[in-house]
Amino acid sequence: MTIAEDFQRLAGQVGKHQPSYILAEMNDLLSNASAADIESLSAPPIADPYLANYVAAMVEQAAHRQGGARPPLWTSGVAPLAQPVFAAPWMSLRTHLLLESPVAFRRRNIFIDSTIGHRV
Repeated sequence: MTIAEDFQRLAGQVGKHQPSYILAEMNDLLSNASAADIESLSAPPIADPYLANYVAAMVEQAAHRQGGARPPLWTSGVAPLAQPVFAAPWMSLRTHLLLESPVAFRRRNIFIDSTIGHRV
């Protein structure tokens, strides 16, 4: 299965199953993808605005990690969330998340820890 096919398979599952597991698997896939693989990804069939933004940010972040590869055009067509979403509900972590979120996620109003994709 190609990177593009596997990406579409995972995107089709992201709204049906536990999203965190699917997103983690998608992150692993994107971390191992070449710049050409990332640039050629087709738009995923994700209706939920939060999940669509999260996946678009993951693709944009993967392109950035590949030395400035261009994210697919469809990522710019995903409208950023109107309200911020924080990875943790605790107010004490908001400043940390505001400062540490990768740019691709911040632009989409999603605030996560910058260690996304790091594994122990």
